[in-house]
Amino acid sequence: MTSTHQTGPQARPVRRVAVGEGSAMAVDTVVVDYGGVLTNPLVETFAAFAELAGIDAGDLAQAFLAATERHGETPMAALETGTITERQMVDRILAELPEGAGRILADGRSFGELWFRGRRANEPFLAFLRALRRDGYRLALLTNNVREWEPLWRAQLPVDELFDVVVDSHREGVRKPEPEIYRILLDRLGTPAQRCLFVDDTEENCRAAAELGMRAVRFADTDSAVREISALLHRPVAVAAGVAGGAR
Repeated sequence: MTSTHQTGPQARPVRRVAVGEGSAMAVDTVVVDYGGVLTNPLVETFAAFAELAGIDAGDLAQAFLAATERHGETPMAALETGTITERQMVDRILAELPEGAGRILADGRSFGELWFRGRRANEPFLAFLRALRRDGYRLALLTNNVREWEPLWRAQLPVDELFDVVVDSHREGVRKPEPEIYRILLDRLGTPAQRCLFVDDTEENCRAAAELGMRAVRFADTDSAVREISALLHRPVAVAAGVAGGAR
């Protein structure tokens, strides 16, 4: 059944589909994460970055752990909430690497430039989201992201085409899985959590969404995520194995 619920200047019919037996509310909004959902997996990006930066991947992972212990939070967490700059994050990592490692970063090469050379858009899942939007679902993006990287990730994605609402951690000063950022999202959507289906590749982020009342899907790969989301929304699978279109 399609309702006439409207949002924004380009309002369109919004489909509401019950999720699960006895649902008190129906789902009309799908909220997705950015890295690892709308992109290739983080492990691939991390490995590509280490190679481009000339750093052993194990040494790099250990440097992140050591910086976390030294500063009381992960370097990425501080960067994603805007409490440190990209340069400060790089300095924290360089301080924990073996002598001479990461010279390309020490010489001023942008971390983000190298990071995004190993990051690509997940086109099959983006096609699935386009199908959901055509069918009347509202879409939102909830991302832990970085001020200096905003032009880079936005250049990869049809952000304005797809999403009714974008909530970015560096703009809010809080990141997933803190409940506050989910509440900011819900407030801007103007909808209760029970109307939202949340998709993220991190278990703790999914758990936090579920604790607020959202239905959560842990993203492991595109095909299984598409099947699970489609089943929860009681709709035919629109995209699978990288093929756009199909039944709607």
